[in-house]
Amino acid sequence: MPKTRSRQLSSTFLRPILTLGVVAAAVVTSAVVAADPGDAHALDLGSSSSARCTATAAAQHGWGTPDHADDFNSLSNWHVYEGAGHAGNGSRTRDAVSISDGALAITSSINGDSGGVTPTWAGRKYGRWEICARTTIASPNWHAVALLWPDAEDWPVGGEVDFMEIVDATRQAVQYNLHYGAQDTVETHTTFVDATAWHSWAVEWTPTHIAVFRDGVQWAISTDPARFPPRAMHLALQLDNFGGIIVPTGQMFVDRVAEYGI
Repeated sequence: MPKTRSRQLSSTFLRPILTLGVVAAAVVTSAVVAADPGDAHALDLGSSSSARCTATAAAQHGWGTPDHADDFNSLSNWHVYEGAGHAGNGSRTRDAVSISDGALAITSSINGDSGGVTPTWAGRKYGRWEICARTTIASPNWHAVALLWPDAEDWPVGGEVDFMEIVDATRQAVQYNLHYGAQDTVETHTTFVDATAWHSWAVEWTPTHIAVFRDGVQWAISTDPARFPPRAMHLALQLDNFGGIIVPTGQMFVDRVAEYGI
C-alpha cells in the first residue's frame, strides 16, 4: 500500500495515506485523560470570536506575540487543497472550504468530497501552534485533523504530528498521534472532551519534548527526541475521508490560528 496521501492543493504540499493501527503504523504508547467535569462551551457558531476559546496555552504559559496569526476573515493566507481525497476517497475541493462568521469551515459531502488548508507562510523546526476549533457529529470515517507536516514532503521519515485528530463519531474523544520513522510507527494518546464545543488545541515542539494542550492545560507529552520530526514542519487543517460508510457527513470549524517561536 503506497504511503502517499492525496493532499493536492495550489502548492506542492502533500499528506500521506495512513490508517491508524491498521497499516504499518504500530501504536507504541497509549494514554487516556478524563474530561474536565465542568466543560461547557457554546455550540453556536454565531457566538463572538473572542468568546469561543477563552482559555489558551499561549495566555497561560506566556508564549507572547505570535509570529503568524489568522482569525479567518478571508482565505488570503491559506492554500486550499484540490485533487484526490485521502487514500483516493472522494476529492479535495475548494467548494468544501469557506469562511462562516469569522471561522474557517471545512464541510464533507455525501459524495465523499472534503477539503483542507495549509498556510502560505513557511514552516519551521521547533515552535508552538494553537488553534480554536470545534467539529460536528459525523461518521467515524471522517477524521477532523490539525497537524504538523514536513516541509520536505518526505513522509514518513519526515514525521507527522497530529495534535488534534478526532475520529469518534460522537466527537467525545480526541487523539494526539506522533508518527515517526521509516515504518510509520505511531505514539498515540487520547483525551475525552466534547469536541462539538469550542476548545483551544495547541502543540509545543522543542528539542527536548513535544507537548499538547487543551484549553491551556497540558494533557500529553513526548520526551524521546528520536521520535521527533527531523526537519521543518508546517500546519495543516483537514477533514479526511477514510472511506467506507461516511454518513452522517460533518463539518470542522477553526476560529483562529496562531504560531509562535520558542
